[in-house]
Amino acid sequence: MTLEIITPDKKVYTGEVNAVSFPGSEGRFQVLKDHAPIVSTLAKGDLVIEANGKKQTFVVDGGVVEVVKNKILVLAEAVA
Repeated sequence: MTLEIITPDKKVYTGEVNAVSFPGSEGRFQVLKDHAPIVSTLAKGDLVIEANGKKQTFVVDGGVVEVVKNKILVLAEAVA
């Protein structure tokens, strides 16, 4: 899967991932390969990326995520 994290200021992350966990506004959820298409709002919290056996965490300050055909696009208000 391809993940892209973008804020109004810059592109924060682009790359291949195995799994991504999101702080959804209705609760945490995870996206794996071949996930059904989804659009969801994000709350403030940890966005955890799993790629090549390693985990990387970003703190997002709200935003929106779209998943379509193994492409994940995160439009975040801010990322720490």
